[in-house]
Amino acid sequence: MSVNFVLIMNHQDVLFVRVYLTEAKQAQLKQLLKVLHDDYHISGVTLFRGISGFGDSRQLHEAHLLDLSLDLPIALEFFDEAEKIKPVLVYLEQEMKPGHWVYWPARTGT
Repeated sequence: MSVNFVLIMNHQDVLFVRVYLTEAKQAQLKQLLKVLHDDYHISGVTLFRGISGFGDSRQLHEAHLLDLSLDLPIALEFFDEAEKIKPVLVYLEQEMKPGHWVYWPARTGT
């Protein structure tokens, strides 16, 4: 006798956004964080500091043990309901260089 289990999950459809910056862009980063928090009321944002990377300049940015580089790559990520994210995408299109941000549909699980 076999038993079939059905997993029922509550979920929410969201848009997930990742923005690519470098530490040298502190003013742009602070402005973006302020806008996401104060103007768009995004539920949460996570900022990751990379140890190595390069962008359209093809210049390699990397951390070394004895190096106190202040131009390492940064990835800022957040997600929320599509209705809250769509105006943010318009803002990013106006304020960020093309190719420095991406987004995709996702689903949260509980």
